[in-house]
Amino acid sequence: MAVRTAIQSALTNPLFIAVWSVFVLGSVAVLVRDLRRNNGALGGLMKAVWLFTVLYSGPLGLAVYWYSGRTQIDHDSLWRRGFRSVSHCYSGCGAGEITGVIVGVGLLALGNLYVALVTFALAYVFGYAMTVGPLMEEGVPFREATVDAFYTETASITVMEIVAIGTDIWLAGEAGMTDVLFWSALVFSLTLGLLAAYPVNVLLIKFDVKEGMMNPAEMA
Repeated sequence: MAVRTAIQSALTNPLFIAVWSVFVLGSVAVLVRDLRRNNGALGGLMKAVWLFTVLYSGPLGLAVYWYSGRTQIDHDSLWRRGFRSVSHCYSGCGAGEITGVIVGVGLLALGNLYVALVTFALAYVFGYAMTVGPLMEEGVPFREATVDAFYTETASITVMEIVAIGTDIWLAGEAGMTDVLFWSALVFSLTLGLLAAYPVNVLLIKFDVKEGMMNPAEMA
């Protein structure tokens, strides 16, 4: 309980929120500048993935991009592929989770259990869509693309959302949308979901369940 209270206090501290906001805005500015000047070869989808990742996780998201997502990386590795893969999943799941929370709490005024169910469902929908869409653009039929997304992304999405939604409810289950804790706990929980799903993606790639995102250096 003391740990929960300490985290809640930090997440509602005005100084912490102000500093974090500056870090996020600065990280987004650095990302956008680098994408425009040095990494224009990246596809539109991956640019969106990195933008969402940095918006959700600020400097941590920027560090993940710098380590694994730029065309300037000197060599690729399993660890870099894992970061690109989890960020791809994270961008969709995060959007689904935020949408689910807004719909469940703001529009439908549901209790925690139902909000969690709605959020889980939308995280899966958005997460799968991030895989199905690009595959269909490459000419893969919808059914085959959906099966592929289910096979490759379910474990990652599940771990990410269990950690993220569980943490969010633990920290801000009694908060309303007008409370600072409602939003700061959501951002904090998303980042924990990213960290929890990273080793899952590494293992999925290692055992050839998924390929991981293409080496950006090959796009230069």
